[in-house]
Amino acid sequence: MEHTPILNSLDPEMMEPILSRRDAIAKGATASSKVVAALALGSIPIALGALAKDVYGQTPADVLDVLQFALTLEYLEAEFYTRGVAGSGLIPAADVTIFTNIRNHENTHVTALQGIITGKGATPVAKPTFDFTAKGALAGFSFSSGQYATFQALAQAFEDTGVRAYKGQAGRLINDKAVLTAALTIHSVEARHASEVRRLRGLKGWITGSSRDDLPSFTQPIYDGEDNVTQAGLNISGLGSGNGGTAGVTEAFDEPLTKAQVLAIAAPFLA
Repeated sequence: MEHTPILNSLDPEMMEPILSRRDAIAKGATASSKVVAALALGSIPIALGALAKDVYGQTPADVLDVLQFALTLEYLEAEFYTRGVAGSGLIPAADVTIFTNIRNHENTHVTALQGIITGKGATPVAKPTFDFTAKGALAGFSFSSGQYATFQALAQAFEDTGVRAYKGQAGRLINDKAVLTAALTIHSVEARHASEVRRLRGLKGWITGSSRDDLPSFTQPIYDGEDNVTQAGLNISGLGSGNGGTAGVTEAFDEPLTKAQVLAIAAPFLA
C-alpha cells in the first residue's frame, strides 16, 4: 500500500524528526512499545501518532510546566528591577532609564506569561518571596544607596541565567509553535539585557569559556558548561584558524541550562 500522500500532507517541520526516527528504527534502533504495537496492527496513522510521541514526548502538561517555570524566573527579575529602580539613590541618574526599561520589559514578560497560562486554562503560579541577599551570601544588600556595584553584579547573574534558561526549555515546546515563538521573543530580549548589563559593568557583551568574570563564587554554576566547543557533534575549535581559537569558539555559542540547573541557581534567592 502506498502511504506517501499521507506523509506529504503533514507539516515538513514536524515530519523531519519523525522520519529520522523511523529510519533509525529501520536500522535497528529501539522503538517504544506503542510504536511496535501500532505497526503490528498495520495502522500507519496510529503508528505515525505513536512515533511522533516517541520522538517528541511533549504534552500540554510539559508546555505548562515550562510556562510556569519561565514565569517564576520572570517574577524574580521583575521584582529585582522594580525594587532597584525604586531604591533611593541606588542607581546613578545616567543609568536609571536603562534599568527602568529593563524593569518594564520584565514586568511585561510576567503579564504575557500569565496571560498565556490563563489562556491554556491553567492558573499562573504565585509569585514567590525572594531573598536578594542569596541566603546571606550578599549580607546587607538592601537596594540602598552605595550598593550599585552589587546590584549590577546581580543583574548580570540573573540575565545570564535567563538567557541559558530559556534556551534549555526550547526543546520542550517544539510541538507548540505559538508558545515556542513567544518564548524565543522573550529569550532574545533577555540576551539584549545581559549584553547591556555586562557592558555597563565594563565587561564584554559575551561570555568567554566558563568565566564568571568578577562575580561571587556562588554564581559559578551560571557559567559552568559555557566552555563547550562542540556543536552538533562537531568540534568547532578544530576547524582551522580565523575563529579566535578556543576562547573565540566559546564566545560564539551560548549553552543551555536544564531546569534542574536553573532551579539550583535560583534556590538561594527564594526565601
